[in-house]
Amino acid sequence: MKVVFDDLFYFVYSSDPASAEGRMQSVIAALPKDTEFLSPEPANREQLELAHTLDHIKDVKKEGVYDIAAMAAGGAILTAKTGLKEPCFGLIRPPGHHASAASAWGFCYFNNMAVSLLTLRSTLLIKTAFVLDIDLHYGDGTDNILGGFNWVTTYNPVRNNRADYIREVKEVLSSTQADIIGVSAGFDNHKDDWGGLLSTEDYFLIGRMIKDASKACGAGCFALFEGGYNHKVLGQNVTAFINGMSAGI
Repeated sequence: MKVVFDDLFYFVYSSDPASAEGRMQSVIAALPKDTEFLSPEPANREQLELAHTLDHIKDVKKEGVYDIAAMAAGGAILTAKTGLKEPCFGLIRPPGHHASAASAWGFCYFNNMAVSLLTLRSTLLIKTAFVLDIDLHYGDGTDNILGGFNWVTTYNPVRNNRADYIREVKEVLSSTQADIIGVSAGFDNHKDDWGGLLSTEDYFLIGRMIKDASKACGAGCFALFEGGYNHKVLGQNVTAFINGMSAGI
């Protein structure tokens, strides 16, 4: 499967866990050997302004992380565009689902999911979208930006039981009707990460359910990297998810 990545994402740009040294290396080392990498370009100001205020963009510049945050948003756009034709994974950072239009927290700066979907919508590539957020933490920024639009639905599973969680994801995906399915793919809900809930095999199942759901409704599908902080299992979990999304292709 195609994976969007840039060497800039190796850069340790802050002291938070999403920027920790070795995090991206642990994923790259575990990816299938036939992975095809795509190189993104940074999102431009017009694309960023689809989701964010100009003052917020200026604040990100003041923090000194604009270049890598804009590259992550640009990577999200490329991932989403590629996802219209085939499943695609955006191995990008900083993450984005806690970034709202005028503010951000939780290791995020720009909302990668919102920027990508609003770009596709503004260029008439999609009419409708569905966002599934499987990160341990609620994607408040994504909901804050996209929640007011009637063409996009966002969903954050909330179950604390592993079997119930998988069942909930399956049920919501089975009723999805959209032009594209975007996934905020966090892996911090793994049993050996902060959430302590899901297994590596569960990420394969979720990836396969996403692919099956997109096929059933004739939609594209893509996923963007969010959380996941135990480097010992992170690469395995991302790879399992990617294998699920690409199963049968």
